[in-house]
Amino acid sequence: MSLAAAIRTRDAAALPSRREEDWRWTDLRGLIRAVPEPSAPVDPREVGQGAFDHLAETSFVVANGYEPARIEVAAGQAAIVSLRFLSRGEGAHAARAEVRLGEGARLRLLETYEGRGGYLAAASLAIGLARGAVLERIVLAGDDPEAVSVSQAEVTLAPAAEFGQVVAASGARRQRIETRVVHPGGGAKLRLDGVYLLDGKRHADLTTVVEHRGVDGITMQMTKGVVRDQARGVFQGRIVVAEGADRTDARMEHHALILGDRAEVDAKPELEIYADDVACSHGNSIGALDQEALFYARQRGIPEPDARALLTEAFIGEVVDRIRFESAREIVRQWAAERLRRG
Repeated sequence: MSLAAAIRTRDAAALPSRREEDWRWTDLRGLIRAVPEPSAPVDPREVGQGAFDHLAETSFVVANGYEPARIEVAAGQAAIVSLRFLSRGEGAHAARAEVRLGEGARLRLLETYEGRGGYLAAASLAIGLARGAVLERIVLAGDDPEAVSVSQAEVTLAPAAEFGQVVAASGARRQRIETRVVHPGGGAKLRLDGVYLLDGKRHADLTTVVEHRGVDGITMQMTKGVVRDQARGVFQGRIVVAEGADRTDARMEHHALILGDRAEVDAKPELEIYADDVACSHGNSIGALDQEALFYARQRGIPEPDARALLTEAFIGEVVDRIRFESAREIVRQWAAERLRRG
């Protein structure tokens, strides 16, 4: 079952449902009774500039699923690329993109999801890194609050490659950012980070699956979320260390703040280890703001709304600070500050 298949066939029975373990908190079949008509074409030249366009050397726009993007960086070359997935209207569409890096290539991929309307959208990405390639993927997911949007990335690494990712999600009626990685070991390094900031009735699901298949692989993962009002955050992280993938170093953390009595966070961090001589761990915590820290800030004359915003910014700042591309890091930091302060 997949959203892309349901859109292609217009068959609601093909939508993922809570009967599938990985979709039990983001049930689409129970939400959508009929798949909408296909989305109308959109002229990318009429949508203006994206959040990262001024940082990029090249920009690709996939509007309402039309014109799939193919991004290639040749061996030994470096590039900064903006990839924009645009959704407009009330229709349904499936978008595709392919990203390939040659041996020793370097890419900063600045990816945005920009929506307006109650659309149904699926995005599929195939990302491949050759030996020694380095890719930093920064995702700013700004879907419409009435939309249903699913992004699924399949990442394949070669030995000695390095892939770093930060996803910043503001949610939607249903929003899911899924990343699946095949990790070969061989000194390859993987970093999967995420931030979700949700209010109103928004829902965001950050799901990751990593399969370690060889010796000497590294995975570091940190996700933090803040939810308020009637919003719902979902984190699902699974790391599988296959038999023979010895000396794997894999560490996963998820931490969330709930700032409302009706807000909800569901988390499922998992480790499956079938190898010896590994260093693997995971941590998970869900709670409220530290009242002592809030009291201390108010005693220093900081109004309570500002004090709450400062504390929550510091909480998620640990993830944002891990973005290596400084200019993009400041854009994500400003995005986070605006969302937190208006709450």
